[in-house]
Amino acid sequence: MSTRPPLVQRERSFGRWRGRLSGALVGGFALVMAGCASHYTHYAVFPAENSSGEDRRVRVVWHTAEYPAWWPGADVVATALTVETQCSTRVWRLKGVPQGDSGCASEGVRACGEPGQDRLARTGEPVEPGTVCMAVTNADRLEALEGELALRVDCEPINTQRGSGEEAENRDYVRASAVPYSIAVRKAPRYSLEAGPPELGDAVCDDE
Repeated sequence: MSTRPPLVQRERSFGRWRGRLSGALVGGFALVMAGCASHYTHYAVFPAENSSGEDRRVRVVWHTAEYPAWWPGADVVATALTVETQCSTRVWRLKGVPQGDSGCASEGVRACGEPGQDRLARTGEPVEPGTVCMAVTNADRLEALEGELALRVDCEPINTQRGSGEEAENRDYVRASAVPYSIAVRKAPRYSLEAGPPELGDAVCDDE
């Protein structure tokens, strides 16, 4: 008497095995492709005032993956650029087209203000949906930036604090300037000991 499983059962087993093999191959291919890239962190911390005129440290960070010339589609891929101001919980994310539509424009690297939270510093007018508040002025793509970042800030917060008492949080950010901030940026391998951007520190926040 034959002990071989029925044909239908054998086909199902083969189908499951083939599915697992395909998944493993796809996952392995993705890991190999990721391993082909060189990953970098770009960062800087610079002194500036916030909209209230207080001295603060401001940190900018973004990451890139640089692929070899044979990589299809693009040789450098960048994340969004983040802008953080010391003592504040507000984090700005400047995006270009490759990082996903920022809602501000179809070109450039920029971030929009939030209606009800931001206003144009020059006129005092509240922002509308799509109003640009921060923009990179020395490159149209984050992938093209190298060594220096020019950052223009057009807005200020309507209220620098949200909530009250122990629940209060600071929402202020780097002061608006018609002349872009010129920022020297460091580049380091992302997973090296020197890649981590410096902490902003909160000692000055506790003193106020």
